[in-house]
Amino acid sequence: MEHTQGRRPVFELEEEREAAKIKVIGLGGGGSNAVNRMMAASFTGVDFIVGNTDLQALRSSPAPVKLQLGARLTGGLGAGSDPEVGKNAALEDRDEIKTVLEGADMVFVTAGLGGGTGTGSAPIVASVAKELGILTVAVVTKPFGFEGRKRALQAEAGMAELRAVVDTLIAIPNQRLLAVVDRGTPLLEAFKVADTVLLQAVQGISDLILVPGLINLDFADVRTIMSGMGMALMGTGTGKGEHRALDAAQKAVASPLLDETSIEGARGILINFTGGSDLSIHEVEEAARIVQEAAHEEANIIFGAVLDESLQDEVRITVIATG
Repeated sequence: MEHTQGRRPVFELEEEREAAKIKVIGLGGGGSNAVNRMMAASFTGVDFIVGNTDLQALRSSPAPVKLQLGARLTGGLGAGSDPEVGKNAALEDRDEIKTVLEGADMVFVTAGLGGGTGTGSAPIVASVAKELGILTVAVVTKPFGFEGRKRALQAEAGMAELRAVVDTLIAIPNQRLLAVVDRGTPLLEAFKVADTVLLQAVQGISDLILVPGLINLDFADVRTIMSGMGMALMGTGTGKGEHRALDAAQKAVASPLLDETSIEGARGILINFTGGSDLSIHEVEEAARIVQEAAHEEANIIFGAVLDESLQDEVRITVIATG
């Protein structure tokens, strides 16, 4: 098997091991919608779980594992946009949360921050995962500006709590997504774009471990980059035509979802190249160099390449910058 360590490809022989077990838990309305979207996109190889205080919303999810949070506290009627209720609901069902997370090597906790259930329950779920020794990555959205100051403040408070308990926190500021959607985009479509970015973050990382590709990473590589790293940012880019990989890399590094300084100061960078069977090692190497040049010279950079025939002549690059 081949994987990359730091910036050098390393070739080694190893015995076949069981694939890492990855679970994705979506919390509250935003997190559940993201999981529903991931399932609709035929994202496979991971176990999906949704947790919600709103029983009606929970029942409508196609996720195979559903976790009602705080039935006694809320009566199944939701958290009323109050994170304190979301938190207490999760604490009420802490043992059930533990049961559904057990056995995972890695857990993605996804939520739309700003409301009640996702904001309040995500830090509790993440702390349970960490106690179980699971590599815990939160992938969350921060509210659009038009959602109001109260939701923004609740989201910031939720982020601070999450940051204290997860290995890596990838925060996607929805407001910045407005830079990548057309002015006439309907409201519902804007939220769908946010879900798609959440999907790209989770799939960009998990595919490197789970999907056979040109360059595979093992779980230990990903743990190196994601373990105990704190805040992370994500950029994605796609390219077509002759210079597709270079174009995709430049777009990913210049992504509006990334702060200007984020790549430069990052201590760890994970790069996912996804393309059809004609994706060449030279394209990957060229594109990786673009990211390397933008990064701090001492950054630990690991990359993998995943094959996806549905992309045809398109290349998609996801960059996660940590630390």
